[in-house]
This record gives sequence, C-alpha cells and structure tokens, in this order.
Amino acid sequence: MNSSKTPDLGRGFSFGIGAYLIWGSFPIAISVLGSYASADEIVGWRILFGFVMAVVLLTATRSWGSILPVIRDKKSLAWMLLSTAMIMVNWWVYVIGVASGRIIESSLGYFINPLVTIALAVIFLKEKLRPLQWVAVSLGAVAVTLLTFDYGHLPWIALSLAFSFGIYGLAKNKMGAKIAPLTGYAIESGLLTPIAIIQLSFVAASAPGLQFDQHGPWGAIGLALFGFMTAIPLIMFGSAAKLLPLSYVGLLQYMTPVLQFITGLAVFHEPMPPARWVGFGLVWVGLAALTFDMLQRSKRLSKP
Repeated sequence: MNSSKTPDLGRGFSFGIGAYLIWGSFPIAISVLGSYASADEIVGWRILFGFVMAVVLLTATRSWGSILPVIRDKKSLAWMLLSTAMIMVNWWVYVIGVASGRIIESSLGYFINPLVTIALAVIFLKEKLRPLQWVAVSLGAVAVTLLTFDYGHLPWIALSLAFSFGIYGLAKNKMGAKIAPLTGYAIESGLLTPIAIIQLSFVAASAPGLQFDQHGPWGAIGLALFGFMTAIPLIMFGSAAKLLPLSYVGLLQYMTPVLQFITGLAVFHEPMPPARWVGFGLVWVGLAALTFDMLQRSKRLSKP
C-alpha cells in the first residue's frame, strides 16, 4: 500500500469508528433522558441544540455561503425537504423505540436498512440486483415475516427506521455530492427548528410540562448535549466517507446496530425468544451475503 494513503485511512477510520460509537451509545443516552423527559421533548431539544451546533460549525468554517445555492436550486430543495421529513421521522421513531424499551427492535431497523436501501435503488434508481443481493433481500423479507408472527404485529419501529433512513439516503443520493454534509445538516435542522418549537410549546402546555429546567443543571446539560451529539457524528461520518473506500464505510455501518443489539440484550435485558433469534439470524446471513458481494465487487473494480 502506498504510505501516503495510510494517514488518510487512519483518519478515516478514526472519524468513522468515532461516529458509529457515538450513534451506538444513543440507547443509553436516551434511556437516561427518558427517565425525566418525554420523547417529544427529547426530540425537540435534539433539533434545537443540533441547529445551534450547525450554526457554530458554519460560522467556524465560514460555510454560510454554501446554503443559498442549495435553496435556490428547486430540485435540490425538493430533495432536501424530503430528506428533512425522513430524518424527523427517523429521530422521533428511534426515541420512541428506545424510550419504550424496544432497543433490540430498533437495532433491527438499522440491520435491515441496507436491504431496504437496495430495494429502493431497484424501484427508484432502476438498478439491477446481482444474485447475492437477491438472496439478501429475500432473506430480509422472510425475516420480517417471521418476526411479525413472533411480535404479534408488524415490527413497525424497525420498519419505520429502515424505510425512513433508506429514503433519507435515496434523497441524499439524488442531491449528489455537491452538497457538503454540514450544509445539508444545517438546512435540515433549520427547516425542522420551527416544528421543534411548536412541539416543545405543546409539551410545555400539557402536564407535567417541560422538564428541561426541572432536574438541575445536569438535566438541562443532558438534553442539550444530546442535541450537540446529533451533529457531531454526522459531520464525522461525512469526513470518513471522503477518506475511506465505500466498501470500508459499508462494513463500519454495522457497528451501530451491533452495539444497540448488545445494549438491549446485555444492559436492558430485553427478551429474545427462539423465533426472534431465528429472524435476526436470517437478517445477519443476508447481510453477510451482501457484504461478501460488496467486497468481491470492490476487488473486481479495483483491478487495473
């Protein structure tokens, strides 16, 4: 390997692993916050303080000029509105899932997200599936069917997370690489800020009201810090994606659901009956097939 590439790979892995470790810690953070604040309040403060972080970063990097061209481009703005709606759904459902003690089901959403992303690429981007991709998607469909019978209902937390983040990724794909991660996040959080204010107003008007200042300084710091933590891993991930080959980024993405699954199982002792293990096992086999296919394709493309 060329030694000049090593620093970039090292920095890329540092950014990528850091981002996924932060995302993987979210169940514990949300569980702590959920002990005194409602899901609506957690999401509201997450958006507001995330937007504050975006403003700080835009100012520090002198990137305010990148906002206006995106807003002026009607096509980019339309996809940005879609990505904003999907990330709002994703954040809200995820907090609901963790706060209601369904961390393992939430992790399932991110395990099946690559499979959903492939299905969306076929439907909307007219991409053709390779044999192993068909195997992976089929196993995912069988797993969801089995888990539906096990749960007694559709695993809506998992499906909502998978499809909202899958559509979010589709919108980002349509916008292309011309919109920097920080610019996109700043616009999304800015568009969501009025909604967050309205949401927090409803929480304040209903019992027991806003809990932001009701549990001492650490209670307020916790809610604010979670908002800042929303922006930081996203920016780190954007940096990792620029420094690492796509195949490496694809492998790193499994860190978050693995950490979430372990947290739900070992820390919060959520139940995993045999049928659920089989369902998750089918998803993992599908992801293994998908990963093998991705690595093989990456090798073929890298050959001169």
